[in-house]
Amino acid sequence: MATGNRLLSKQFETFFMTMTPPTHPLARLALAVLFISLFAQLTLTLPYPSGGIPVTGQTFAVLLTGYLLGKKYGALAILIYILLGVVGLPVFADGESGIEVLTGGSGGYLIGFIAGAALTGFFAEKGWDRSFPKSLLAMTLGTLLILLFGIGRLAQMYTLPQALEWGLYPFIPGAIVKIILGAAVMPIYYRITAGRDL
Repeated sequence: MATGNRLLSKQFETFFMTMTPPTHPLARLALAVLFISLFAQLTLTLPYPSGGIPVTGQTFAVLLTGYLLGKKYGALAILIYILLGVVGLPVFADGESGIEVLTGGSGGYLIGFIAGAALTGFFAEKGWDRSFPKSLLAMTLGTLLILLFGIGRLAQMYTLPQALEWGLYPFIPGAIVKIILGAAVMPIYYRITAGRDL
């Protein structure tokens, strides 16, 4: 019975969790929060008709955290990350912090991070992290969920056309890049460690 329980629990773990040494959950959460905080400060400026659009690594790190840790710990890591930013640590994009970030126009995206990480974590636990096509779909759905939360918040503050103009259209090129990169990470890791084809 104990063996059966262990096998059953493995079915609900991501490939990353099964292939890494056992680590206390708090240690994994701390590393995940650090990972997101660092990537939130990475900025790439993409060309856009109205000027350069800054794209951070924040969404990439958020969705990958869910994919690595699974839905429960992935969502918890994002929640801790947000709480640290709210209390004043400069962990948000561009080193921002404070409750006003959560209550302002960016707040919808931050809440969406929790849902997005939980969604990609759910798919990873279903084995989608072994396949590039499935990973691509998981990352796309996670990104769309985050955008839905973000645009919804902006639409409450302004109008829907303004929300789309400010909170969606400029970020599509960067989102595509991050989706592809995020989708490639775990299948490549799986191929290297398990010796499988993508």
